[in-house]
Amino acid sequence: MSLALSAALRDALGTWLDQRVALDGAAAHTVRAYRTDVTGFLAFLAEHTGESIGPARLARITLSDMRAWMAHERRRGVAARSLARSLSAVKGFARWLAERDGFDPTAILAARSPKFQRKLPRPLSEDAAKEVIDLMGTLPREDWVAARDAAVVTLLYGCGLRISEALALTGAESALPEVLRIRGKGGKERIVPVLPAARAAVAAYVKLCPYPIADEPDAALFRGMRSGPLNPRLIAGAMEQARNALGLPATATPHAMRHSFATHLLAAGGDLRAIQDLLGHASLSTTQAYTAVDATRLMEVYEKAHPRA
Repeated sequence: MSLALSAALRDALGTWLDQRVALDGAAAHTVRAYRTDVTGFLAFLAEHTGESIGPARLARITLSDMRAWMAHERRRGVAARSLARSLSAVKGFARWLAERDGFDPTAILAARSPKFQRKLPRPLSEDAAKEVIDLMGTLPREDWVAARDAAVVTLLYGCGLRISEALALTGAESALPEVLRIRGKGGKERIVPVLPAARAAVAAYVKLCPYPIADEPDAALFRGMRSGPLNPRLIAGAMEQARNALGLPATATPHAMRHSFATHLLAAGGDLRAIQDLLGHASLSTTQAYTAVDATRLMEVYEKAHPRA
C-alpha cells in the first residue's frame, strides 16, 4: 500500500492523526483505529482506480467510488456498525484535507452511513445494584480484598466511573474528597461528586489494606495481592461470582454498574446534560441512549400492570 500512496498523502495523514491527539485528546487506541480505517479506504481506492493515491486524486473522488468501497467492505463481512465508524474516520480526514488544500469534499461527505441497531446499555435494577455491592463485601476471600472489591464497585455505581478511572486513582485520594477530578477518555477532565457511601467504602478498604496506601501518594489506590496495581480482570471475576450468586444475567458486568448509575439518575429526574458531564461523554447522543433504556423499562412496567387481553 505504501507504494500506492504518495508521500504527500502519507504526510498529510500523519499530520491529521497528530492533530487528533493534540487538539482532541484522542487516545492511542483511537488513533490506531483512525489510521487503520483511513489507510484501508485509501488502499481500496488505489486498487479500485488503478492509480497512485495522492491529495489530488482524493479531490476527484466520486459518490460511486464511495459506494464501491462500502459495498466491498460489506462483502468481506464488515459489520454495519464497524463500517459506520470507518466512514466517520474517512470523512473526518477528507474534511480536514479539503480545508487545508482547498477542494470540495462533497462526494465523500455525502456518503450515507449504513443503518444499524444501536445496542442499549444494560443496567441493573436499583435493588440488584445494591445487592451486588453488599455481596462483594462478603464473598469468601481475605477481608481487605472483599473490602477493596466492594469499594471499587461502589465507585462505579455511586460515581459513574469507568473501571479504568477507578483503578487510576492513587494513594493521594485514599481519603476521598467530596469531589474527584477524573481524567477520562481522550485525556478529558471532569468533576465528579463523591457520595458518603463511596467515601466510607474506600475508607474501610484503606483501613484493612496491608499496604501503606496513604504513605504512597503516587502509587495505585487499589492494590493486588502482591501490592501492585489491581488488575481489572479481578474485579470482573468478583462481579461474575456475585451475579452468579444472585442469579443475574451475564450483562451484569463492572461496566453495567456505570450504566446503572446513569439510568437510575435519569429515572430520578436527573438532567441529561448534567449526566453527560458526570459520565464524561463527548457527545450528548451517547448519553441519550439512557433515555431509551428508561422508556423501555417504563413500557415493561406498563405492560405488566396492564396486560393485553
